[in-house]
Amino acid sequence: MASSPSLPAPGSRPKKPLGKMADWFRQTLLKKPKKMPDSSESAPSDASQPTSQDSPIPPSHSSVTSPSLPPSQASDSGSIRWSKDYDVCVCHSEEDLVAAQDLVSYLEGSTASLRCFLQLRDATPGGAIVSELCQALSSSHCRVLLITPGFLQDPWCKYQMLQALTDAPGAEGRTIPLLSGLSRAAYPPELRFMYYVDGRGPDGGFHQVKEAVMRYLQTLS
Repeated sequence: MASSPSLPAPGSRPKKPLGKMADWFRQTLLKKPKKMPDSSESAPSDASQPTSQDSPIPPSHSSVTSPSLPPSQASDSGSIRWSKDYDVCVCHSEEDLVAAQDLVSYLEGSTASLRCFLQLRDATPGGAIVSELCQALSSSHCRVLLITPGFLQDPWCKYQMLQALTDAPGAEGRTIPLLSGLSRAAYPPELRFMYYVDGRGPDGGFHQVKEAVMRYLQTLS
C-alpha cells in the first residue's frame, strides 16, 4: 500500500530559509518612506504671490516731475537781462561823485533792485582807466550820463560819452542823458538827436531815469 504525502500540521507555516529572511528584513529596513508633498510647497497660496492689484506700480517718468522754479524766477533766470553784469553804468565827473552816489542809491534801493556800476566803488583797483571804462560800458545794458559843468570839462567823461554812442548808435533808450546844473544851450551837440532828463525837478530826475531804464529792460525780454 502506497504511503500518502504528509501534510503540514494545522497552524504551522512553511519556514523560509534563514538567509533569504535576513535579506528581506535588511531591505525592508533600508527602504525610505515616500515623502508626501507638502500642501504649502506644492500649491502656493494666493497670499504668497502678489497680484497685479496688490503689487505697487513703479512710478513712470511722466509721473515724476522735477522741481521747477516759480514762474517769476523762471522767467527772470532766462531773461537777457542777466546776460550782463549791470543794468546801469553811471558816467560822471569826479566832482559829481556825491550826486552819482545819490542816483545809484535811488536806483538800487527801488523795487526793481537795479544793478548799477559806480566807478569809484566797482572799478578794479590797479586796472587801466581806459580798459575799466570800456568794460563798464560793455557790461551794462544802459548808460546814464550825468551831464554837469564838471562832466563837460572832464576828458574821461567825454570819452565815455563818445564810446557809449559808438557802441550802440541805434539802440534807442539805452543811453540816458541826465542834464543837471546846465541850460539847454549847454547840452552837448553830440547828444542833440536824443531827449534828455531834466534834473531840475524835486527828485533831480531820478524817477524819470529809473523809468527809462525799466522801459529799456522790458524790451529785452
